Amino acid sequence: MNCPVPERRTVEYRDLNVDHFDEIRAAARPVILKGLVADWPAVRAGADSAMALGAHLAGFATGQPIRFIVAPPERGGMFFYGDDLVGTNFEAREAPLTELLHGLLHWMDRADPPSMAAQSLAEPVAVPGFAAANRAPAIVGKAVPRLWIGNAAVVQTHHDMFENLACAVAGRRRFTLFPPSATRDLYVGPFERTLAGPLVSMVPLHAADAERWPRFADAWAQAEVADLEPGDALYIPYMWWHHVQSFDPFALLVNYWWNPEGQRRQPMQALIHAMAEIRDMPSDQRDAWRAMFDAFVFDDAPEPGAHLPQAARGIQGRMDPQTSQGVLTSLAQGMLRQR
Repeated sequence: MNCPVPERRTVEYRDLNVDHFDEIRAAARPVILKGLVADWPAVRAGADSAMALGAHLAGFATGQPIRFIVAPPERGGMFFYGDDLVGTNFEAREAPLTELLHGLLHWMDRADPPSMAAQSLAEPVAVPGFAAANRAPAIVGKAVPRLWIGNAAVVQTHHDMFENLACAVAGRRRFTLFPPSATRDLYVGPFERTLAGPLVSMVPLHAADAERWPRFADAWAQAEVADLEPGDALYIPYMWWHHVQSFDPFALLVNYWWNPEGQRRQPMQALIHAMAEIRDMPSDQRDAWRAMFDAFVFDDAPEPGAHLPQAARGIQGRMDPQTSQGVLTSLAQGMLRQR
């Protein structure tokens, strides 16, 4: 499957230190971190051969079943919805990790293999000990490593509500990235039936029909491309959309998701609530609520109630985690009473 490549290329850095990464995070732009994990034993095993990398992974496997997905060759390597948008064009299977590894090695030299992928395998459950052997970069803190193992395939444009560091261990990968400001022009799919949890774009990059998806041209104008070789890493800021294409018959990527605040917020629930309560109001009423959101949610002032005495600011003041949780609990109780 040939996907177009944006003209803009993601900035590259070498010899990253933690202090410099704080500046990168504050800029909220993707960056390629060249050679960040080049010294990992897994990267060295992959450079030796797919068999060596398979043995490295198998050495940590527990024998417990893992979930992986399989799509037939005629799907062209793209994991996506079925034609009715209810089902998918792939099937899920469960088997020990070693069975997936054997399958990938078996199909490596075949001209038309099925697409296979284990996605987001949590290291402590699937391959305990991998993290001790392949030390996480300091910038991710205590984030849990997750393994993405498969062959040549496409993961459709989606976003995550976390900071993300994606480390290419074996195989080449291409990330096509879109900022959050492109959301409207990406034609987001169903909220209720996602492919794997995150929202996805309905526009296939290899067939972005301008008549069907006319606004996508505006999203494409904001896109950039990041090509990763084994040992490279890509920092993907919070909520940036990314389309991922792997090119080789045996590929491994390890990623880390984390939230710098360390808080378990649920902004998606707030969005859905606003969609249910506000979106279908008359336009003048929606305009009024847009002004309210701008004033009390999206204004950059840390305390919209700064004009009030400290003791009277309530939710217009600074919200620590305890205050925030109390507000949410009260709100939930009020909603239950109203229904």
